[in-house]
Amino acid sequence: MEIERWERSEEISDAEKKVIQEIWSRVYANCEDVGVSILIRFFVNFPSAKQYFSQFKHMEDPLEMERSLQLRKHARRVMGAINTVVENLNDSEKVSSVLALVGKAHALKHKVEPIYFKKLTGVMLEVIAEEYPSDFTPEAHGAWTKMKTLIYTHVTAAYKEVGWAQ
Repeated sequence: MEIERWERSEEISDAEKKVIQEIWSRVYANCEDVGVSILIRFFVNFPSAKQYFSQFKHMEDPLEMERSLQLRKHARRVMGAINTVVENLNDSEKVSSVLALVGKAHALKHKVEPIYFKKLTGVMLEVIAEEYPSDFTPEAHGAWTKMKTLIYTHVTAAYKEVGWAQ
């Protein structure tokens, strides 16, 4: 699982960290709703991802997904993990350890293919850009693209560390 050259984590500047944290503070104020929107879009766009979720893998209707307590609970967990990463952007060891835990759990316990993290973080950017269009300037988009790559790179490194093979 070689990380493509263009997928290597690019250093996020202090100014970019500030932009990410400012936008995230608004996003996280609506944590559950935004998280649910992200997961629903993810499952609608990538229905094969539902196979990893016994509680809602047979749900087709976005409204049914939106009402699912299990989906809402998972949305809060996803948003909480991202929040921990965003809050600790200045502590690379903390970011690495949080994302390593996420990666290892998804590799070993849940057996989720790592490509889904790339897809999920892409959907996350789409939803944030749509929900917060006045905040999502070209500079913000660039900063969040680096954030997306940071998440994917760290998570997939954890997969590699545990010897993931599908």
